[in-house]
Amino acid sequence: MRAENALPGAADWRITRTGGARALEGFADRSSVRSGESFALRVSTTSTSYTVSAYRMGWYGGARARLVWRSALLPGVRQPPARLDPDTRMARAEWRQTAEVDTSGWPEGSYLLRLDSGDGRAQRFVPVTVRTPSAAGRMVVVNSVATWQAYNRWGGADLYRGATGKTGSRSLQVSFDRPYANRKGAGQFLVYEAPLIALAERMGLPLAYATGADVAREPELLRGAVAMLSLGHDEYWSPEQRRHVTEARDAGMNLAVFGANCCYRRVRFEASPVGEDRIVVCYKHDYARDPGFRRGHPATNDFRREPAPDPESSLLGVMYDGYPVDAPYVVSNPDHWLLTGTGARSGDSFPHLVGIEFDRVNPVHPTPRPVEILAHSPVVSKGRASHADTAYLSLPGGAGVFATGTMRWVESLEAGADGAGKAGHGLDARTGAFTRAVTANVLRAFAQGPVGRARPARDNVAVHYGHEWAAPGA
Repeated sequence: MRAENALPGAADWRITRTGGARALEGFADRSSVRSGESFALRVSTTSTSYTVSAYRMGWYGGARARLVWRSALLPGVRQPPARLDPDTRMARAEWRQTAEVDTSGWPEGSYLLRLDSGDGRAQRFVPVTVRTPSAAGRMVVVNSVATWQAYNRWGGADLYRGATGKTGSRSLQVSFDRPYANRKGAGQFLVYEAPLIALAERMGLPLAYATGADVAREPELLRGAVAMLSLGHDEYWSPEQRRHVTEARDAGMNLAVFGANCCYRRVRFEASPVGEDRIVVCYKHDYARDPGFRRGHPATNDFRREPAPDPESSLLGVMYDGYPVDAPYVVSNPDHWLLTGTGARSGDSFPHLVGIEFDRVNPVHPTPRPVEILAHSPVVSKGRASHADTAYLSLPGGAGVFATGTMRWVESLEAGADGAGKAGHGLDARTGAFTRAVTANVLRAFAQGPVGRARPARDNVAVHYGHEWAAPGA
């Protein structure tokens, strides 16, 4: 990535004019493509014209993006409003194609396409991943597109709530055939993913790019990868995605989870009239109503729930424990090699770093051992006391697994000054320096191959959770 990030960046990639409601919005007919493939845009605007600018997101001397391609002026058209399926309350945009984009010459990576209205009044993003043909010898950055859609309320409903604002009006499945309502069209990418991508590319590490849907669809995608990077909020996985990640981890691929609430919801991808894997099905506690479940597909509910419980801890070593929370992050194992260079001491705390969701080591559930807890932070969520854990574990196949235990980790990489900077939440420069140092340690080590062979975890679960949870043989 060094040669790519040495190219001139484009400091003006950000959106400065949002315009009125529905002034400009659009979506791509594919979440990911390989370089050289084409995809279609479906854009709606009140302007008579618009342009498309493709920005590859990375480091670029701090500019954070490079302009790779820009369209000519394209004719604008106002497309119909959202259509809501009466049975599943799935919102979709039945729009006609307005542009074809050829990605010839585009380097692999995470892209934001910026739409600019011809009247200069409105801008919006459309995310697209240019995926890597082979991940062999690289760390795979996985864009969490299913989770982005789960929280996308364009058209009036997401997987949490709909017209009434309550769960009873939520969608039972959500579609990629619509724009993202949040973050000016970027979904969750800018908050939970872009800061870590910038750090990894700044370090010049060998990266590959894919979406969670790609990992689910292509069993060979992770073959030979040295690590997979799950970013800040990677909640919704299909059973196929989980199986492929587990197989790669067991074969020696390192796994880093720079967030919390990872691999929590079990989903199914289905095709739409636009293409394959364009619908995310997740009935949650209503899974028995799911026609796919009735046909024999796995329940689309939480992985840990009946009728086929498989807690995420068996893959990650940690598991989701609560929401909401805002608490200090407390270091408990400062001499661990992953904390080298941080200057942290036992008991040091970093205000607001634990939030808004958190994970912990929970030996009641299936958990690979040995597990080494690096930070053990007391929290109270909805009146219940618990702990958020940063953990490192090693596996028999040689893989190392690192999990931060907090959803704010990636956001904190941009923390600066007095806590009033881009990261928000009161995260300050001291916190940002700490998380950047730990993240760099993880990335450097995981890029070298199966880190668990040279650096096995030293199980210390009993120190924090009682001697009845000591590792076998300890």
